[in-house]
Amino acid sequence: MKTKEKKFKQIDTKDKVQLVAEWLDEKQASEVSAVDVQGICPIAEVVMVAGAKGVRHAQALADFVLEQLSKENIEYLGMEGYKTGDWILLDLNDIIVHIFQEDNRGFYNVEGLWSEGTRIDLNLKPQD
Repeated sequence: MKTKEKKFKQIDTKDKVQLVAEWLDEKQASEVSAVDVQGICPIAEVVMVAGAKGVRHAQALADFVLEQLSKENIEYLGMEGYKTGDWILLDLNDIIVHIFQEDNRGFYNVEGLWSEGTRIDLNLKPQD
């Protein structure tokens, strides 16, 4: 019996989190963070949050992450909020990425919602 060839590259969630964090950092997202929410979130293993300086910056961050996922042949399921750019959500199946305008990030406090989760050290270089 022939096994069906995988359409997308299989990548460990930890490795994917680190890649996405590096991509966001490369495009100067502010305060990139990740929280392991396995066992407390029914739809994802990790929630990531990043800040953007404005609408265009938020859209550019989302575009870059999706472009890199495509280049690496890594699956993503969808995106919400792109048009307004205030809060863009990327669904990467096992990871949910929230890109907020810096003003809105504190208001929605996504990290606080998942405070029961474990923070993930992203090993990013400090920004100047």
